[in-house]
Formats: sequence, C-alpha cells, structure tokens
Amino acid sequence: MNYTQLTASIKAYCENDFPQAVGAGGLTSAEQIARFVQQAEQRIYNSIQFPALRKNVTGNATASNKYLATPVDWLATFSLARINADGSYNYLLNKDVNYIREAFPFPATTGAPTHYAIFDENTFILGPTPDASYSMELHYFYYPQSIVTAGTSWLGDNLDSLLFYGSLLEAAAFMKSEADVIKNYTDRYNEAFTMAKQLGEGKDRQDMYRTPQVRYPVK
Repeated sequence: MNYTQLTASIKAYCENDFPQAVGAGGLTSAEQIARFVQQAEQRIYNSIQFPALRKNVTGNATASNKYLATPVDWLATFSLARINADGSYNYLLNKDVNYIREAFPFPATTGAPTHYAIFDENTFILGPTPDASYSMELHYFYYPQSIVTAGTSWLGDNLDSLLFYGSLLEAAAFMKSEADVIKNYTDRYNEAFTMAKQLGEGKDRQDMYRTPQVRYPVK
C-alpha cells in the first residue's frame, strides 16, 4: 500500500475528507492525514523491533579523543564494535557514564577501547581513551523515512494492515469517534500488531535449523 492508497482508504473508512477548519488547528486535509500516519508509524516503530529498522555504519575513533560522534539519525544502539588491524572484531561493553568515569578516571591514560556509554544525544564516551585510530562499527536503531514523504515504505509494503489501522486509530481520536468505533479499530489493530510482533521479534530472530519452527494448535 503506497501513501496515495493509504490516504484514500483513511478518508473512505472515516467517511471524512478532513477539510481545513478552525477546529483542526488550521491544518489542511493533507497535513491532518499525514499527522495520523506519522503518529501511527512512531507507535509501531517503538513497539516492535523489525530488522528493517536497523542500520550499520563504520567510523573512526581517533587517538587521544575519548568521544565518538553518533550518526544524525541514531536513536538507540544494538552494538558497537572495535575493528582491529587484523580485521577481527571486539564488541564494546555498554555502561553508564559514571562507570566510565570511575573505571577510567584519567583521560590521558590510553588503550584499546573496551567500554562505551551514551554521553549525550550526539556522542558516545569511550573507555579507555583510544591510544590510536580505530575503525568502529555501529549497529543502531533509527526511524526510516516516513511513507508520508517517501510515498512507499517497508511497513506499507509488508504490513499495510498494521499501518492502516494504526492510522485509523489516530484519526478516530482526532474525530472523537464513538467508543464502539474506536474499539473496532483497536481490535483490528491489535490483531495486525500480534502478527507483526511474531514476525519482527519471533520469526526474524530465530534459526529454523537450531530453533523449532513456530507451531500453532489445530482446532
């Protein structure tokens, strides 16, 4: 489902073109629907860890600099590794800033980084301070481009029912819909959410050779 189809479906199900009005805060129809969809995306992306939400980048930690910049779209870390000269990987242990300060109290004392902490929204702090330039590999969580701006998205292509009913819930709250309408949307959203959860945090996180395949009782 692309964004044009999603927009048309929202209007059809809600029987509302969402015209610009004082009660809508002066937002145009397109802006109102975009808000519904983006709020739904945010809810979904923060509830299920899809592999499609992971990114991988490499960068460099520089000698005598205990700080390492985060990517501009970084939200949370899956892993941070130091790549050694021979190509081997050493994964750094994630700690709090106070641990780094306590365990490595003298920034001038350098070595190969073994620990890291989130210093602020733009920076990691490494411990110990790097004694040389090291290539670093970061796997991290990010928000992919919204279907609103891209026109299509992984979520819209693979789990359109989840995105659709999530958007309808946001629209229903905006319209102050009746309780039975909201319940119906909520039930359908929860059904789609369960399927997505099984995919993103079940099937996508197991090895069928080593992990038994998912089985459901036949009634």
